[in-house]
Amino acid sequence: MNEVIVVIGAGSIGQAIARRVSAGRHVLLADLRQENADEAAKVLGDAGFETSTAIVDVASRASVHALVEKAVSLGAVTGVIHAAGVSPTQASPALILKVDLYGTALVLEEFGNVIAAGGSGVVIASQSGHRLPSLTPEQDTALALTPTEELLALPMLHPDQVTDPLNAYQVAKRGNSLRVKAEAVRWGKRGARINTISPGIIMTPLARDELTGPRGPGYRRMLEISPAGRAGTPDEVGTVGALLMGRDGAFITGSDILMDGGVTSAYWYGELAPK
Repeated sequence: MNEVIVVIGAGSIGQAIARRVSAGRHVLLADLRQENADEAAKVLGDAGFETSTAIVDVASRASVHALVEKAVSLGAVTGVIHAAGVSPTQASPALILKVDLYGTALVLEEFGNVIAAGGSGVVIASQSGHRLPSLTPEQDTALALTPTEELLALPMLHPDQVTDPLNAYQVAKRGNSLRVKAEAVRWGKRGARINTISPGIIMTPLARDELTGPRGPGYRRMLEISPAGRAGTPDEVGTVGALLMGRDGAFITGSDILMDGGVTSAYWYGELAPK
């Protein structure tokens, strides 16, 4: 039976992880835009991978469920790479919460129902989740365990509580890591693992939008002051993704790997610390 790796969000990071974990497996590339999926399929196909494509809107249960059904029709789903999302520059707080928070919960739920024994998944979160001040234990539990269809109705997510896109993004990405921590229990009962990676600024088209957008000067200063002094590359994220999804990471599940060149360290304890 074929083994299937599902890549949701067919951009640079999703492709970088897929290249490292998909040899001999079928790669299903799903994106909101067919042209993005097609472009990724050509790149991976030219590199020798067997691919197919699908359109998916992660904020729609029907759409995600249809993707699950297509994946299962291709074989045993042994890997899920969830790299879809929108950034603070691209969207309103409501849309960020719907795509990045609710959409991730939906993907985890739907694919957690079919992931094969021995399978694994990676969700791409963000360093931004690590710059949100500590939440209460009750808020942590709510983000981790509230049923998916009730998630956006949480009082802490009301528009008067989440007032700007950056705050929405931080909450969503914190929610991603909490959700994965909880889902690891359920995935574990199927003999599968799930983790998050929280990258800093990685040089993708999305990052270039951020660096040239209204928050660009702040992001550039962030990179200059960080211990690494630079942005990351998709290949560096791919290396960590391969560890988490492969045999060498077999004892890692429910974890979040922060890889941001030390930006978060500088934010809490260095020159980037809020005055």
